[in-house]
Amino acid sequence: MIFTWFRDRRRRRLLASPFPVEWERTIAENVRAWHWLDDDDRERLQRFVLVFVAEKYWEGCNGLEMTDEVRVTIAANAGLLVLGFGPFYFERLQTILVYPDRYVVKSQQHLAGGVVSESRDVRLGEAWTRGPVVLAWKDVLEGGQVHDDGRNVVLHEFAHLLDMLFGDLADGVPYLESEHERVTWSEVTDRAYRNLVRETRQGRRTLLDSYGAKSEAEFFAVATECFFERPRNMERELPDLYAVLCGFYRQRPGDWSPR
Repeated sequence: MIFTWFRDRRRRRLLASPFPVEWERTIAENVRAWHWLDDDDRERLQRFVLVFVAEKYWEGCNGLEMTDEVRVTIAANAGLLVLGFGPFYFERLQTILVYPDRYVVKSQQHLAGGVVSESRDVRLGEAWTRGPVVLAWKDVLEGGQVHDDGRNVVLHEFAHLLDMLFGDLADGVPYLESEHERVTWSEVTDRAYRNLVRETRQGRRTLLDSYGAKSEAEFFAVATECFFERPRNMERELPDLYAVLCGFYRQRPGDWSPR
């Protein structure tokens, strides 16, 4: 209770301060979607950025210098997801680690007979339920500046956080308020996921990135990227999926995005 009181007081103080001109310039340069938001959504995004930048612990890895440009760019991309939610700042997230480029993670797989297989995975981002979000700055910049390719690593990883908001594992089913929403979500996303798996196995290119065929959780993250980056294309080619995502995110990016 006391912690909440101090937190809310700190947020009120942050939100009463003017938004830095340099930060707005950074968003305009690095988050292409900014140019199509209306004034109300721009104000909501600025409020999110002020709080998010201040409340998270930011760390540069492998020599990356942590700067306001890095913090603000990541925060503004993440904030796009929650413009329709009201005040929401990914409270469960504490730490954001940023590498200059894609990074290598060593992993082990235990096989039959006590055999351990080791591999080195190259990653551009990852999100953990109670751990950090890890991002590659080069891909963050590309994802924000190129708005119509359906790829944005910040949107992808923060979609995983929303997926895991009321559970420890991402399963492609975020929190939905009503039974009707849950049933509709299941019907629409299951059908779209199976279709993506089938098309990917046959080597066909689709509107959604083929990485979404890996699992239901990755499908949700990939669909989220497309929803915000190519909403008009999604509305035309996958209208049912677009509709359920509009319902969940409480936004219609097709109304403001050129693609």
